[in-house]
Amino acid sequence: MCPTSSKNLTVHMHNFTYVFMMLVFVLCKASANNFNKSLEGKALLSTSWFKDRNASSDHCTWYAIICNRAGSVISIYFPCDDNEDLGDLGSLDFASFPDLAELYIHNCKLEGSIPEQIGLLSNLTYLSLSGNQLTGKLPLSFADLTRLKYLDLSNNNLTGKLTVSFANLTRLENLDLSNNYLTGKLPVSFANLTRLKSLDLSNNNLTGKLTVSFANLTRLENLDLSNNNLTGKLTVSFANLTRLENLDLSNNYLTGKLPVSFASLTRLKNLDLSNNTLTGILPAQIAGLRNLYYLNLSRNNFTDLIPQSFGSMANLNFLDLSDNNLDGPIPSSFGNLSQLQYLNLAMNCISGSIPLDIAYLTMLGHLDLHHNRLVGAIHPEFGKLSYPSYLDFSSNQLSGNVSLANPCSLLNLNLSWNLMTGAITSVRDCRYLEYLDISGNHFVGKALNHSDFPYLLFLNQSQNHLNGETGWSSDNPTSGYSETNEHKRRKKPVPILTVFLPIIVGLCFLVVVYFFISRKKATIKIIQPEITKHGDVCTIMNYDGRIAYEDFIKATEGFDRKYRIGTGGYGSVYEAKLPSGQTFALKKLHRHKSIVKLYGFCLHNKCNFLVYEYMEKGSLFCALSDNELAIKVDWMKRVNIIKDVAHALAYMHHDCNPPIVHRDISSNNILLNSEMEGFVADFGAARLLDPDSSNQTVIAGTLGYIAPELAYSMIVSEKRDVYSFGVVALETIGGKHPGELLSYLNSSTSHGTMLENILDQRLSYPTDRLIEKEILRVCHVALACILTDPKARPTMRNVSRELSR
Repeated sequence: MCPTSSKNLTVHMHNFTYVFMMLVFVLCKASANNFNKSLEGKALLSTSWFKDRNASSDHCTWYAIICNRAGSVISIYFPCDDNEDLGDLGSLDFASFPDLAELYIHNCKLEGSIPEQIGLLSNLTYLSLSGNQLTGKLPLSFADLTRLKYLDLSNNNLTGKLTVSFANLTRLENLDLSNNYLTGKLPVSFANLTRLKSLDLSNNNLTGKLTVSFANLTRLENLDLSNNNLTGKLTVSFANLTRLENLDLSNNYLTGKLPVSFASLTRLKNLDLSNNTLTGILPAQIAGLRNLYYLNLSRNNFTDLIPQSFGSMANLNFLDLSDNNLDGPIPSSFGNLSQLQYLNLAMNCISGSIPLDIAYLTMLGHLDLHHNRLVGAIHPEFGKLSYPSYLDFSSNQLSGNVSLANPCSLLNLNLSWNLMTGAITSVRDCRYLEYLDISGNHFVGKALNHSDFPYLLFLNQSQNHLNGETGWSSDNPTSGYSETNEHKRRKKPVPILTVFLPIIVGLCFLVVVYFFISRKKATIKIIQPEITKHGDVCTIMNYDGRIAYEDFIKATEGFDRKYRIGTGGYGSVYEAKLPSGQTFALKKLHRHKSIVKLYGFCLHNKCNFLVYEYMEKGSLFCALSDNELAIKVDWMKRVNIIKDVAHALAYMHHDCNPPIVHRDISSNNILLNSEMEGFVADFGAARLLDPDSSNQTVIAGTLGYIAPELAYSMIVSEKRDVYSFGVVALETIGGKHPGELLSYLNSSTSHGTMLENILDQRLSYPTDRLIEKEILRVCHVALACILTDPKARPTMRNVSRELSR
C-alpha cells in the first residue's frame, strides 16, 4: 500500500470518528431533553394543579406553562380566581425544573411552608407567591437563588425573623414581604442589595432601630416600612437615596426631628411619616420637594408654625398635618396649592382666621380644621368646594352667621361647638347634604328637619336656641362616619365619644330599619320570576305598584341635564320624582359599544353576582394560546380587535366625567364575540366591589401589563392604561406576551428591529400592502404606549385617532 493511500485512510477514519461522536452527542442530548420533559410533565401532574390534563399530552401546551425551544419549562404563571385552591406548595417537585426562570402563583390559596427545595431553582429570576396562605419561616435556601431579580411573598402568614442571607441576592431589584407576621430586626445584609429599586416590608412586626445603612441603596425608588414597631431616629443616610420617589415609614415609633437633609430627595412624590412620635419644627426646606404629591405628617408631636414655604409645593394633592402641636395662623400661601384635593390641619393649636384663598381652590374636596383655636366668620365661598366635599370646622371659636353660597355642593358639614349665631336659612340650600352637625352654637329661628335634605343620613342641631324638634337623628341604617384610609393599627388613644357615638348611632339605625321594614312590608311587591327548590331567587322590589322604564324616562325628561345631581366614576346620577311623590336617585351607567354589556344583577344571601353579555369566543388570551383558534384570528381581525380596545379606552378616559381608569387591561380582560370583535371586560369591577377604590392607592392590575411606575408611584393615571394597552397590542400582533421584548423595545438598540421579528410566526407574513401598513401603524403606536416615561406616552384619544386614519 502506498504511503499516500495510508494517510488518506487515516484522515477518513478521524473524520468518521468525529461524525460518529457528534451523532452520539446529539442523540444523547435529545434523549436527555426527552427525559427532562418527561420528568417535568410527571412533576406537574403529581400536583392537583393540572388534574384535568391528559398525561400523554405535551405539558408545554398547558395553561400557565411556558417552555423554551428545547421543550423545557421556563415559566409557571398561575393567577387564580377566588374559587381555585391549589393546596400545598410542597407538592411540586422543584428538582424537576432545572431551567425554570419564572414562578408566579398568586391568590391560589397555597398552604403550608415554602420548602427548602426551592433553592434548587438556580436559574430563577422571578418569584411571586403573593396573596396565598403560606405559613412558617423563610427558607434558608433562598440564599442560593443568586439570579433572583424579583421576590414577592406579600399577603401571606409567614412568621419568624429575616434570617436569610440576603447578601447573596445581589441581583435583586424588587423585594416585597409586606403583610405577613415577620419579626426581628432589619438584616444588616440589606446593605448589600445595591441594585434594589423597591423594598416593601410594611405590615409586619419588625422591631429595632433604623440602624441599617441605606446609604448603599442608591437605586432605591420605593421604600415602605410602615405599620411595624421600628424605633430610633430618621438617619441621615436617607439623604443618599436621591432616586427615591415613594417613602412610607408611618405607624412606627420613630423619634427625633425631621432631618433637613430630606430636602435633597428631589424626586420624592409620596412621603408618609404619620403616626410616629417625631418632634421639633417642620423644616421649611421640605417645600423644595417640587414633585411632592402626597405629604402626611399627622399624629406626631411637631411644634411651632406651619412654614409659609409649604404653599409653594405646586403639585401637592394631599396634605395632612393633623394631630400635632402646631400653632400660629394657617399660611395664606396655601391659596397657591391649586392641585390640592385634601387638606387636614385638625387637632392642633392653630389660631387666627381661615384664609379666604383656600375657598377658591377649585380641586379641594376635603377640608378638616376641627379642634383648633380659629376665630372669625366663615366666608360663603366655602359652600362651593369641589363636589363631593367634606367640611369640618367643629370645636373652634368661629363666630358670626352661617351664609353659604348658593348653589352649595357640600355633602358633609360640621360646624358644631363654635360661637356662631343667627338663623340657619342658608344651610337649607345645601340640599345634597348627607351629614350635618351644627350642635353647640347660638343659632336661633326655625329648626331644620330631614325633609329639607332628601339625601340626609345624620342631623344634629342640639344645644342651640332653635324652635321645633332638635337633637340628633338619622334616617338611614347605612350611615356611619369614620376616618377614611384608617391605618391597620392605631397606636394613639382615641376620644371616648369617637368610639361610642358610632355604636349608639348604629343601634338606633337597626331599630329604624326594623320598624321601616315592618311598616313597608305590605306595600312592597316582589316579582319572583323563578323559585328553585333551594329557594334561590332573583327579586325586583317596587313601591306603590310597578315602576316601569317609561316612568323614569318621563320623570327625568329623557335624562335631561337639569335633573343631573352628580357624576361618579361609572355613571351620572339623576333625580327622578314620580307622580306618587317618591323621589329616586338614578345612576345611568356609562357604556361604549366595545365594553361588555351589563344586563343585570342578583342579590341573595348566598351569593351576589352580575349578569353580563355572553362572549362566544372567550378571552383574547385564550384565543392566542390555542394554535387552531389563533390561526383563524387573521391579521385584519387582530388589527380590528386592537382598534376596538383603543376606542373603548379613549371613551373611558376622555368622554366620561370624571375620566375612568380601568387599571387592569390585559388579554384576559379582552373578550371576543362570535364575529371576533373585541370588548373590554371587567369594567369597573374593582369599583363595584369597593366603592372607595377610586380613592385608594393600592396596586391593581395583572403582572406583565402593569406600568413600571406603579412600583413607586401611588398616583392613579390614565397613562397606566395606555401602557397596558401597548402590551396587549404587541401581544395580539405577536401571538404571545412580549415578555423581555418590552425592555428591549424600550432600549436604544431596538430601533432596527424588523417587523418579522415581532409578528406571530403561526401566520404567514402579510402580502397585502394595506394590511402590512395597518400592522406597522399598530406596532408604531404600541411602541409609543410602552415608553418608560408616562408623560411621553400618547393619550388614548390620540391612539384611537391614529389607528382610525
